[in-house]
Amino acid sequence: MTPRVFFDASVLIAAGASPSGGSALAAEVCKRGLAKALVTRFVLWEAERNLHAKFPASALVEFYNLVGQLDPEVVPNPSPTEIKAAGGVVPTKDAHVLAGARAGQATHLLTLDRKHFLGKNTRAAMLPIVACAPGEFLRALLGEE
Repeated sequence: MTPRVFFDASVLIAAGASPSGGSALAAEVCKRGLAKALVTRFVLWEAERNLHAKFPASALVEFYNLVGQLDPEVVPNPSPTEIKAAGGVVPTKDAHVLAGARAGQATHLLTLDRKHFLGKNTRAAMLPIVACAPGEFLRALLGEE
């Protein structure tokens, strides 16, 4: 079964800012058809806004190129009810990410937000979705974990 990978804005930002890093490599896996990338419009907007505010214009251009090449499945933004349910697992400001991953039937949620998504208890509460950093996802895909 092909993994369905929901990208948090943090991973898209990192991939746009550093095209040779682990986040960009995780995107490359999806571009090659080894996994299916998922996002919501809100996640895309969040990544774009942060790149525009905090990075040089070249990172924003790289982000646009990445999204175009990635051709992610754009999951409808989650409903307030779905966001509220996810808020019981992660902080309210991040609940849209988990709700989007659930709505898209993601197998994995890629994030660099260790504080809010990658703690042991939070990971357990998100199952069956596997929350992980891009490097963890890549190692698991290669059977190294």
